[in-house]
Parts: sequence; C-alpha cells; structure tokens
Amino acid sequence: MFQNILNSYGLDADQCLIEPFGSGLINHTWKVSLADAEYILQRINNNVFKNPEKIDDNLYHIKKYLQATVPEYLFAAPLATLDHKTVVISDGEYYRMLPFVKNSHTIDNVTNSDQAYHAAKQFGKFTRLLNDFDPEKLGYTLPDFHNLSLRVEQFKEAIQNGNKERFNLGNDEIKEVILHMDIAEKYAQIKKKREIPLRVIHHDTKINNVLLDDNDEGLCVIDLDTVMPGYFISDVGDMMRTYLSEANEEEQDVKKVNIREEIFTSIYKGYMEEMDGILTPIEKDLFIYGGKFMIYMQAVRFLTDFLNGDVYYQTSYPDHNLSRARNQIALLKQYIRSEQNFRETIDGMEIKIN
Repeated sequence: MFQNILNSYGLDADQCLIEPFGSGLINHTWKVSLADAEYILQRINNNVFKNPEKIDDNLYHIKKYLQATVPEYLFAAPLATLDHKTVVISDGEYYRMLPFVKNSHTIDNVTNSDQAYHAAKQFGKFTRLLNDFDPEKLGYTLPDFHNLSLRVEQFKEAIQNGNKERFNLGNDEIKEVILHMDIAEKYAQIKKKREIPLRVIHHDTKINNVLLDDNDEGLCVIDLDTVMPGYFISDVGDMMRTYLSEANEEEQDVKKVNIREEIFTSIYKGYMEEMDGILTPIEKDLFIYGGKFMIYMQAVRFLTDFLNGDVYYQTSYPDHNLSRARNQIALLKQYIRSEQNFRETIDGMEIKIN
C-alpha cells in the first residue's frame, strides 16, 4: 500500500516502520520511522475535503509568507517529493508527508490551566503572524464550515422535512435552540454589517491540534486543513467549547457538563497576549460571544443531524446525536450563567502583549 507513496519521497517501505498515529477522526495518519529520520504520513479524507489541492495551495502560500517574514517559526508544512510535489495521488487517494517534530506530543483533553494557556497562545500567535497576509489568497477548503446562518436554515428545514417521530423525541431540545436564536441573529448582523475583518483562522482549535514540548509548553499548531479566511470567534469559540468542560460532547450525563472558569481565564490570557494589539475594539467586545457562537452552532448541527436521520455524524447508539445536542445545550446554558464572571475576569486582567 505504501511503497509507491514512499518511493515518491525517495524512501523504501521495506526499510520503514509504519504504524498508526494520533487520534484524529478525519484523516488517516501514520508515523513512518527509519534509523535516522521520522515522518508523519497522512491520507486526506476527500469525502470531507472535496478539493484536497486547495488545502495544498493554501499551505504553499502560508509557508512561503512565513518563511519570508518569520523564518524561525515552526511551521509543520508538507514535504516535497522527488519531483517537487507536496501531494501524492495513489489509487484516487491523496497523501502527504510531514516532518515529525522530535520531543513533541499532543494531548486529547485539557486537564489544567497551563495547557489551555499554551494552546490559546499558539493559536493566537498563528493568526498574529499572518495578520499582514491577505486572507483572500486562501481558498475555502470547507465552504460555509462555520456559517451559523446556514446551519440555522438547515435546522429549520429539518423541522419541516425531518423524521416526525424524532421531532417528538427532540422536542425539548428544539425549544432550547429556538430560545437561543438571538445568538444566530447576532452572527447575521456581524456578517451583514461587516463589523469585524476576515482573518487567517485555523477553525479547529481542539487541544490535540497543538504540538507541546516535554514541559507541556506550546510549539506550534498542526492539522492545518481547515485554515482559511474566517472570523476570530471561530477559533476562540472552539477553544471554549472544547476546553472549558471536563466532559466532552460525548458525555451522556449532562450533570457532568461543567464550566471551569479558570480555564476561560487561561484561554483569554494566552490568546490576548498574542492578539490584543491586533483585534479591533468590536472584536474584543465579541470575545465572550465567541463561546456562545460555537457551542450553539454545534448544538444546532447535532440536533439537525438527529432530525434528518443521522446522515452526517457517525453514531454508535440510538439517539446519539440527540444526546450530543443535549450535551451542548447544557454547556451553552452553563456558559451563559458564567458570562458575568467572564466579563469581570476580562475587566480585571492586565495583558502583557508579545
């Protein structure tokens, strides 16, 4: 399976140890080890990313810009083959090779404030370093990925045309989504009035998309397939959605869904140390909204998929997507209850700008 791909890089599969690597759910990833070198091999999921060449083009432009402006920055870009390509197509599948960063690791869950701080700092640094790069040069690898207006329209269509039995099962969750529709209305206003600028945004700021060193300090961000033009609320919101609670979106017992306010403090501190001098006043005012934006959107997406018969997200038990939606609604309500405390934290914090 790997021989032709590795040959493209001048490697012999018989001389390599190839083993599955990481916990990503979209792309297939392997670690390729030789006596004197280590690499990461990935197969891009072209069922999700319909145009993998667009990913490759985006990374080319970003790599070129960063090499010219901050050559010391660790940017884990795809390596070139012997014929100078950064994507290998084999049997209709798309592959790429990346350097393996020694003395680095990832984690799947935020267990302390320092981890949240260093992750937020790395995502903020990435966007800051690309502040003068024109985001319009990048293609949309997942069009409408964080378009909340579209997700709400899909939700409304699911209510009209979805499974009626499931509508009854999810009636309480439907009411909650409708109750918090002001979050979507605010997003529509932001877009219509162009209140905040497009930036180069990662769009998938889970903790396992940050490389950490042996001291759990941040090295760089990875998994760059979703890097494209977007609003900063996508990145800060996804951090809050996935870092604040000890229980992730798969937890069925909503009593275990909580908000760790000290983690919010660390996210804000780490991100703003990099971005405080970059964000506009309106963006700063929207920082807390970012969490509501992403938590609400994920609740809408899970509930919509449940009403439509589980056509997008993989499920492992009946009503799995309804459980996920219920989980995110619980997180949203807890987040809103903590909102005043978040504001007081921000008002009382002094940020050291890098």
